[in-house]
Amino acid sequence: MNDDTAPSSPDPRAALRLKTIVLVGLMGVGKSSVGRRLAAALDLPFRDADNEVEAAAGRSIPEIFAEMGEPAFRDGERRVIARLLEEPPHVLATGGGAFVNAETRALIKSKAVAVWLKADLELLARRVGRKEGRPLLKNRDPMDVLREHAAARYPAYGEAHLTVETGDTAHGVAVEAVIQALRGHLQAQSKSEFK
Repeated sequence: MNDDTAPSSPDPRAALRLKTIVLVGLMGVGKSSVGRRLAAALDLPFRDADNEVEAAAGRSIPEIFAEMGEPAFRDGERRVIARLLEEPPHVLATGGGAFVNAETRALIKSKAVAVWLKADLELLARRVGRKEGRPLLKNRDPMDVLREHAAARYPAYGEAHLTVETGDTAHGVAVEAVIQALRGHLQAQSKSEFK
């Protein structure tokens, strides 16, 4: 039998490409870096909500915060995410506060699979303390900000479809953990549909 006529085996990751995968979590958890690698692993496009907001506004996020304030940023972020969720399936990294907005959260939960990437606050403080350009950290101790954000945002993040503890693992390990969680989620969904 010629190999060209042999039936090809189904792509085991095809089912993971049927819905947009939205990564949520605190700043520094790796939503963008893990998201890019996850998109590559699943052969999906990658979108970063912060980059999309900057493109739509024609200015950087620090400039939006300085010139228009956080409420204007959050409104623009909500509108951009709503637009992105109308696109074909992709991996979407959101800003840390996006999923806290009830309207945005409901939209994500209805149109996508929300994955909360979670890591230890001390680890996140070390990561974000090394980077410039985070308006919510301006003149503040990163650990104080992260504690406040955890207290305020964890209840909303807890509504995500999945939670994946990333810890201080390599990005590839985190990507595999997300893929395994997505597979488990799909299996649980298909079982519940047949009950």
